[in-house]
Amino acid sequence: MLEKSMVPRHVAIILDGNRRFAKKLVLEPWKGHSYGKKRVEELLDYAKEFGVREITFYCLSSENLNRPVKELDYLYDLFRETFRGMDRSRLNEEGVCLKFIGDLDLLPSDLKDICVELENCSSEGNRFIVNFCIAYGGRAEIVRAVRRIVESGVRDVDSEVVEKNLLLSSEPDLIIRTGGQKRISNFLLWQGAYSEWIFLDKMWPEVCRDDFVECVEEFGKRKRNFGVVMETMNVIYVVLMKK
Repeated sequence: MLEKSMVPRHVAIILDGNRRFAKKLVLEPWKGHSYGKKRVEELLDYAKEFGVREITFYCLSSENLNRPVKELDYLYDLFRETFRGMDRSRLNEEGVCLKFIGDLDLLPSDLKDICVELENCSSEGNRFIVNFCIAYGGRAEIVRAVRRIVESGVRDVDSEVVEKNLLLSSEPDLIIRTGGQKRISNFLLWQGAYSEWIFLDKMWPEVCRDDFVECVEEFGKRKRNFGVVMETMNVIYVVLMKK
């Protein structure tokens, strides 16, 4: 069992490699998402087992919305099946809070309704938080935050003000990206400023319990440095107010 001091409180994961995994199996690319879904369910169990308190999955970026209609329809159906099938009573019993991070207005209206309903019925959960980033983009989130601050008339802008206007206020201790790519792909640009990053060569459907344990153990060995927070948003705000 891992020592509690080694375990990150908040883990975020970029679920990369589903399509390439399907191609290896000579399947249509979008069918890899079904294999990825199974890994999400398993990883939730691992995270709870090791004492992770919050987990964030990058499921669908705003850029992904430009993918072929056939693939998006497959994904939407997968989301519908998954979210409708969640046991609401069990979520409440286990203290699970579900949140959907992104521009839900870009989703089919029925899928948006399912997400909102799940958020509402699990809002009292305080033992384990699960965030699904869907139709999400880090730049769009920051622009949205700036607009809200400008519209509110607040002039004394600091990091705390910005964070209150973000879609996700908590910061991941550890961000894992699967699939062998080493880039951040517009994910949690503000929140991930001081996160520890681990890049796995395995595609998401290939990730197993041992891989997650190794990531947590690697996190526990690192010495975290936070540096000086630059008030970037304050500068942006001042520029906008002068226009």
